[in-house]
Amino acid sequence: MEDEVDRLVTAWRRERPDLDVEPLEVLSRVSRLARHLDRARRIAFSEHGLEPWEFDVLTALRRAGTPYQLSPGQLLTQTLVTSGTMTNRIDRLAKKGLVERLPDPSDRRGVLVRLTDEGRDRGDSALAGLLEQERAILAELSPLQRGELAGLLRQLTAPFDNIPT
Repeated sequence: MEDEVDRLVTAWRRERPDLDVEPLEVLSRVSRLARHLDRARRIAFSEHGLEPWEFDVLTALRRAGTPYQLSPGQLLTQTLVTSGTMTNRIDRLAKKGLVERLPDPSDRRGVLVRLTDEGRDRGDSALAGLLEQERAILAELSPLQRGELAGLLRQLTAPFDNIPT
């Protein structure tokens, strides 16, 4: 089965035989797949009235476990945004009733961000919708192939995830 990347690589090999275009065979497919995944994520989240960034914050809080709360600094670490961006996001989510700010009992100047029941329910529903979309994307692969692909992708992404800050 031929795909668009095969056609792109063939054209580059013809036009630039002096270049090794082999990385395109993998990374162009990863890039194309990321665009399809982004589209699927947007569909899954919009069906639950969420933007992708809202889902990211809500699910970071949900993964924290009961009582589903984190400091803004912990949310920064998990969502990779600036403190100004996170403050804006928390404000917007609080206005929608999806999170609430609470005083941090261990730091008089600090706050904790806690998931509301509505935030938990919306995040959980959106996650279920996302997993349905992702299963459809992976449907062509056997369980063994999915495991192999996950391992190979982990090998590529782990160095980026473990860069000291």
